[in-house]
Amino acid sequence: MAGIYVHIPFCASRCIYCGFYSTTGKENLQERYIDALIKEYRQRKNYLKGDKVRTIYIGGGTPSLLSRDSLLRIKNGILSEIDIKSIEEFTIECNPDDITPDFVKTLRELCVTRVSMGAQTFSDERLRFLNRRHRSGQIPEAVMLLREAGIKNISIDLMFGFPKETLAEWEKDIETALALDVEHLSAYSLMYEEGTTLYRKKESGEISEIDEELSAKMYEMLIDKLTDAGFEHYEISNFAKSGYRSKHNSSYWNGTWYLGLGAAAHSYDGKTRGWNADNIEGYIKFIEEKPETGDDKGFCCQAMDYEVIDEATSYNDIITTALRTREGIDLGKLADPYNIYILRYARKAINKGLLEFEDNHLRLTRLGLFVSDDVMSDLIYVD
Repeated sequence: MAGIYVHIPFCASRCIYCGFYSTTGKENLQERYIDALIKEYRQRKNYLKGDKVRTIYIGGGTPSLLSRDSLLRIKNGILSEIDIKSIEEFTIECNPDDITPDFVKTLRELCVTRVSMGAQTFSDERLRFLNRRHRSGQIPEAVMLLREAGIKNISIDLMFGFPKETLAEWEKDIETALALDVEHLSAYSLMYEEGTTLYRKKESGEISEIDEELSAKMYEMLIDKLTDAGFEHYEISNFAKSGYRSKHNSSYWNGTWYLGLGAAAHSYDGKTRGWNADNIEGYIKFIEEKPETGDDKGFCCQAMDYEVIDEATSYNDIITTALRTREGIDLGKLADPYNIYILRYARKAINKGLLEFEDNHLRLTRLGLFVSDDVMSDLIYVD
């Protein structure tokens, strides 16, 4: 089985923390961009080598900015060629303030089954700080509209670790999120990525990061409260009610093939990994100049850039993906040199109680979750 990711890079405003490729003020390119998305799919539809598409994910950027006609053009141009009976999950990312009665009608026309909503926080002050355009009161209203439209799988994103945020304020955000009774929740510590407005504010001394001890307490509170509420902690930053794990995102962590369409989108077929240019104009120009006939020879014929995945790279990919999950790494799936290598270098973390080895699986312990980057770094293969 396989997945398709469609990247919509347009945003009405730029969040100060965002490190994903997106842009503002280029609405005049939307129609050409959608034309390019459809043409790219026709060019590369053989990339998945006949595997049935199980998941679809429209992300961004802000896909919910697109008009009904634009979204339906994507559906008719790409999804009409896919066996809809094989689709187990169809996700679209949305801003809470974009979810209106008319928009949810469009979701029904698209046959969307899952909505991922960027709530981030229920504090209007922190929303303004992030340069988010919605307000906290619009989040429960959006959930209500989605329920009325028959959407039974809703995920919300939260952030913690804001400058000067207290543990009590974070607890209030968690409890407010739980009161919405959604099926899935993702939570991330505020990251200061180089090149973002947030990073520049920190470097200039305008704001300061919270200390590591408080950040760890916030993460620990998150785990405790969500697991007590019946959520499964199935990946470092992701929690789901039973049966509601994100199937598409899980494909990134378990090595499932996926085709990425659009500017900055990545694709993976087990042997190669490729990525499109992170530039709307460059992406459109590249696609427009290519013939429409499909080509199954690989990324060298289609993608703007790619790499061939050798055994060492494949092993390192598993370290940084599968180890994030509750199941961990199945050593039976590693070639002999690497399952010997991983056990040798995992011994220190096992002795410290950061990793556990059981049923031929190596997985992070609760303690290991707090230092996962360090644990992964020690297991990376270096030639």
